[in-house]
Amino acid sequence: MTDPTGNLDTDALRAFGKDVDFGRTASDYATHRAGFPPAFFELLTQRGWAGPGQTAVDLGCGTGTVARGLAALGLEVTAIDPAQPLLDEAVKLDTAAGVEITYKTGTAEATGLACGVADLVTAGQCWHWFDRSAAAAEVARLLRPGGRAVIAHFDWLPLQGNVVAATEALILRHNPDWAGAHGSGIYPAWLTDLAQAGFTALESASFDLCQRYTHAAWRGRIRASAGVAASLDAAATARFDADLAALLERDFPGDPMAVPHRVWLATGVRGT
Repeated sequence: MTDPTGNLDTDALRAFGKDVDFGRTASDYATHRAGFPPAFFELLTQRGWAGPGQTAVDLGCGTGTVARGLAALGLEVTAIDPAQPLLDEAVKLDTAAGVEITYKTGTAEATGLACGVADLVTAGQCWHWFDRSAAAAEVARLLRPGGRAVIAHFDWLPLQGNVVAATEALILRHNPDWAGAHGSGIYPAWLTDLAQAGFTALESASFDLCQRYTHAAWRGRIRASAGVAASLDAAATARFDADLAALLERDFPGDPMAVPHRVWLATGVRGT
């Protein structure tokens, strides 16, 4: 669902999200959701927004893809998510990656952490699920004066005739209430959220790339999305997955596939 500017209708997403449980997708989430690409973390370091010795809090961390990237840069990271099954998968992935992250169950609006504990607060692929004004106030509370907030997305792009557009249409046939289709990967309202919470030096950045997926990996990635296993029961998810397998075999036989994505972020600095 989109608003007239072509961006996701986040009110509809949050209403839909009341019935979404990403904990049910934990295995597929850990295996098939690629997470932010290396170029995203390179951008953070090149602009001086993340570096060794800093302390970071990652909100809505899921299986820890942003948190691990920050830890690999030398930051001390605490990561927050309400879904314990996702945090359990995150710990396994951290062990394989050779990094240590502190995980806590909690929400972006009320983390339970002390004031002024972070130089950097990140929220990757999740801001649309939050009570945004409350989350922005919590980010400001967590940051030290001069600390930075980064709200980021790594979104697939539904272009005419491509596999993303066909997959979204299939999701909607199986789950007409899904509110995540037809996105542009750009979220200007997030800059307003930061401004209203008192952040300054606001800016955005974006770049596009193709993420390669095998048929099996794309099916896993889509099962791990809000519109499928996070909101459908097991039988309905299995029916959807069978239909997606048939669609890929029939209409997109190339394997692996190059799937277009957009990285976009909004950032601002907490005042003194």
